[in-house]
Amino acid sequence: MKGTEALALAILRSADRCYAVPGYPVSEVAASAGAAITVNEKVAIEYALGDSLSGRRAAVVVKHVGLNACADPLVHATAQGLRAGVVVVVGDDVRPVASDVTQDSRYYGEIARVPVLEPDGETIGPAIVAAFEASETFSRVAIVRVTPDLLDADVPEPPLSPRSDREGSLADPALTMAGRALASDRRTAAMFAWSRSSPLNRFSGDEHRAVTVYPPPAGPDVLALTREVGRPFLREHRLLAPPDPAGEPERFSSRGYCRTFCRDCPFHPAFEILRERSMRAVCDAGCAILAMNPPYRIGIATYGLGSSVAVAATGPGVALTGDYALLHSGLNALIDVYERKLPLLCIVLANTRMGMTGGHPVPDILRYIAWADPAVCAADDVGTLRRALVPPQGGPRTVVIEGTCPEGGIHETVAYRDL
Repeated sequence: MKGTEALALAILRSADRCYAVPGYPVSEVAASAGAAITVNEKVAIEYALGDSLSGRRAAVVVKHVGLNACADPLVHATAQGLRAGVVVVVGDDVRPVASDVTQDSRYYGEIARVPVLEPDGETIGPAIVAAFEASETFSRVAIVRVTPDLLDADVPEPPLSPRSDREGSLADPALTMAGRALASDRRTAAMFAWSRSSPLNRFSGDEHRAVTVYPPPAGPDVLALTREVGRPFLREHRLLAPPDPAGEPERFSSRGYCRTFCRDCPFHPAFEILRERSMRAVCDAGCAILAMNPPYRIGIATYGLGSSVAVAATGPGVALTGDYALLHSGLNALIDVYERKLPLLCIVLANTRMGMTGGHPVPDILRYIAWADPAVCAADDVGTLRRALVPPQGGPRTVVIEGTCPEGGIHETVAYRDL
């Protein structure tokens, strides 16, 4: 069979769901794998991360420039973790035939500290299997990089092997941001050891066959074999060493304090209702991220600014976002969610300012989401909040909570022992 068909078959065998934005050279892969086409690549990977939170494996199929749109949640997921595996299959248009630019997507391994596998015709199936297992073992996204020559080649049918799903883990909620980063570095160090002992990497005489290209496999110190335009070649590659994290990851309990919302934050009533009803949410970057901390602890995960809408839509069903986060990069996801009629309660904390970065003004969000027919309520209208903040039923619903941040307000620093 052709490489395109073999790759799609391998994806179907290992993934529960698949998302894509078509483009050369992976359009046929996406179609053969039955991928759902999303409004953009960032939404695709956010849906996949939401599936991961729900225990479903998900694949994302994009071309090389599409991977750039995935960068923010891709990088965030390394520190925040995931549960079921998420694999991005990226097709690099290396000549280029149908693209404005060329790009070597393997370097995203170094940027995001994620495993990157580059199969040949005989290892397409094992590479997809290994990518999902690595994603779950190291609790981060994995990348499989392919080129047109591989997709057009005649290859053997991938061997049928039983799935061996593993369970990844989200970052420990008791860790500070610095603690999460250190814990992630520890998993990265383990990822280096996995790559250098992987049976996918073979050495025979002068042959250096590396399926795992990041982290670099054991072998020649400077020259690493990679594949480009269907032929092997040697290129210089700087020596890469795994991180050497020292000490224990910092915890709120050992630091002695944590940050929470301003004392006079207008949105306290909404947070109290969510906590009282045990409603868990995906949090956006910005003030909403503080809902992950004590005293509320209603946030499950966060994957970057504007990410909560799509992640929540396939995850827990509740997104907690700010008006700026929605304008920044959440609107595309909200459009896609409404088109698919996914069950989502999107809670927008509308304070018309960038609350986490200095209070810069933000346009009125209602001007841009009237099509969603949002429910609008004042932050201090507890009765309306109680009626509005209920689990989603049947399709998406957006609730805009309007409040004014206190003048001169600062996020509270609360002694951990008092919480």
